Amino acid sequence: MASFLFTVCLSFFFLAAGVRSATPKKAVDVPFGRNYVPTWAFDHIKYNNGGNEIQLVLDKYTGTGFQSKGSYLFGHFSMHIKMVPGDSAGTVTAFYLSSQNSEHDEIDFEFLGNRSGQPYILQTNVFTGGGGNREQRIYLWFDPSKAYHTYSVLWNLYQIVFFVDDVPIRVFKNSKDLGVKFPFNQSMKLYSSLWNADDWATRGGLEKTDWSKAPFMASYRGFHIDGCEASVNDKYCETQGKEWWDQKEYRDLDAYQYKRLKWVRQKYTIYNYCTDRVRFPQPAPECKRDRDI
Repeated sequence: MASFLFTVCLSFFFLAAGVRSATPKKAVDVPFGRNYVPTWAFDHIKYNNGGNEIQLVLDKYTGTGFQSKGSYLFGHFSMHIKMVPGDSAGTVTAFYLSSQNSEHDEIDFEFLGNRSGQPYILQTNVFTGGGGNREQRIYLWFDPSKAYHTYSVLWNLYQIVFFVDDVPIRVFKNSKDLGVKFPFNQSMKLYSSLWNADDWATRGGLEKTDWSKAPFMASYRGFHIDGCEASVNDKYCETQGKEWWDQKEYRDLDAYQYKRLKWVRQKYTIYNYCTDRVRFPQPAPECKRDRDI
């Protein structure tokens, strides 16, 4: 109770002080066809409500996926997703941004299914200049298969923030001054897919997909994109510094958001590469700046 009252008081303090939250602008829900197209197994995508809602279907023959029509360099991207219900072990539902060049940049949400009664695991990762190995894993504070929840990325020249229902669950700051590459000069497309990964997804591959429960279905709506559209060869965003996500209040989290991020890390984080001394005896340079250690 004391913690709750402190959080409420902190919120009122920032409102009274006129400190503007860095919460992204409200997403605008649009039909699937406005921003996205199917990429494979077209017959495994079901359209509902005039294309305002779709379902991806996974069976023993194939999964499926879609991608954005445009490529983007910075912006705000979000999706409302309802995960595969029931026994989803072995399945992965992914929502991510990815570049198309050799020095690969990528910003990942991956939802790892589980046996009935066990919680989903949300894995995030950031690839820069062809290198990844920045996995973080959390349990969610709700069952993501029961209702739609919003998963979004805010990406600008200063930071990448992963949000779940406006709660920041991860931040990756621009630490080029520390020798860490940051995605800033390669446009990316958005992708989502539902596929079978029972060789690694659930308990390191120990739990296999139960095909008697197929077909598996993940549901989507929203399809919001608010970004600087660019060609795959563009090195910069023409509107840099002019869009809302470039403004000062979006260059860092505010104190209240850092408090919420700390809450996620303390209560729900089950793996963080920044604290894994077996894989990384010395933590990566960005870990301290991202307040992961």
